Amino acid sequence: MIIDGKAIAEEIRTRVLAEAQALRAKGIVPSLDVVMVGDDPGSIQYAKSKEKTATKLGIDFRFHHFPEITPEEEVIAKIKELSADPNVKAIMIEMPLPKHMNENAVRMALNPDKDVDGLHPVNLGKLVSGAEGGFIPNTPLAVIRIIDSIGYDLKGKRAVIIGRSVPVGKPLFFLMLARHATVTTCHTRTVDLPSVTTQADVLVAAAGKAGLVTRDMVKPGAVVIDVGTNIVDGKTVGDVDFEAVKDVAGMITPVPGGVGPVTTATLFENVIEATKKNS
Repeated sequence: MIIDGKAIAEEIRTRVLAEAQALRAKGIVPSLDVVMVGDDPGSIQYAKSKEKTATKLGIDFRFHHFPEITPEEEVIAKIKELSADPNVKAIMIEMPLPKHMNENAVRMALNPDKDVDGLHPVNLGKLVSGAEGGFIPNTPLAVIRIIDSIGYDLKGKRAVIIGRSVPVGKPLFFLMLARHATVTTCHTRTVDLPSVTTQADVLVAAAGKAGLVTRDMVKPGAVVIDVGTNIVDGKTVGDVDFEAVKDVAGMITPVPGGVGPVTTATLFENVIEATKKNS
């Protein structure tokens, strides 16, 4: 079965639109402020996509775009200004930042209650400790939304995540652990990767390497979720060799049309929650 991420995303957007309309009826305007430094084509495209979606969902969108040569201090000052502004409800910092900037220093300038990326240390700490009230990073949250949408119970299942990044792999580990899965994280130094992945009832590929997961690495009937986004010969492909794996997997997300649309939708879920929290 191929999992339709677009349909799942549409369900989430429908709920977000209803909540945005309810907030506006109370005189509360949901909004998203996006801060971007530089001219990375992928980031610009993603920002434009978010603006288009925000407009459809009744969410105000403001784009703060800085040249790549902007000093770090100037960007941090802007983020602090937005964080202190009561009319600003949600803030997202586009990645990647230019090489001369310290990503942690920039994130630390952000009010964690407006951090809809969920990557401020306060929000990550809440996730790890199990405390309530924090924002969950968008892509890991999207993976959980997908698992929920197919009615899959993680309790007692073996989950394997390929990738240990802060935006995806690490938060997802704790989200799955909270669902009582037995979770293993693999990475570039994992010895004999197939021996680990073939044990997975749920396999999440988030390594950023096109075609990394092949048919022989997948347990028959497993749920395979492909987080990867790679450009090969002008086409967008995932970390999973989709054509080879789809016949052995019980369920699988395609790229594009899988995790990506759901990730964008969960961002706006967080925007609604941030609006409530900061109003």
